[in-house]
Amino acid sequence: MKLTIEENKEAEQLIPPTAPDGSGIGVNYVDAYIKPLNTESEGLKVTCKRKGLKIILGVGAETGEAIIRKNDHGPDVRDMLRKALETSATQIGCKLTIADGVICIEA
Repeated sequence: MKLTIEENKEAEQLIPPTAPDGSGIGVNYVDAYIKPLNTESEGLKVTCKRKGLKIILGVGAETGEAIIRKNDHGPDVRDMLRKALETSATQIGCKLTIADGVICIEA
C-alpha cells in the first residue's frame, strides 16, 4: 500500500537562522514538518511525533524510532530530519521517500 502526503512548505520559514530556536536541530521546523504525517487514508494510519531528539513513526500497528543526528547528517536541518524519518520507516519494514514536495510511504 502506498500513501502520499504533501510536504508542509510553511515549515521552511522556521528553519534557523530565520527563526532561531536554540536546539541546534530546528525543533520548531521538525514539529511543523511532521504535523501533516498524522493521517489516515485507505485504512492505513500514519502517526509521527518528536520526543526530544527522537522521531517516532507509526504505520499501522508498527512503530519505528530514530534519533535526529546533527554530527552524522548535519548541519542542514532538512537532511537531519529526512534521515531520521527514513531510518524509522526502515525499522518497521516501510519505505519512505521525499521528492518534489511529496512524502511517499510504502507499507
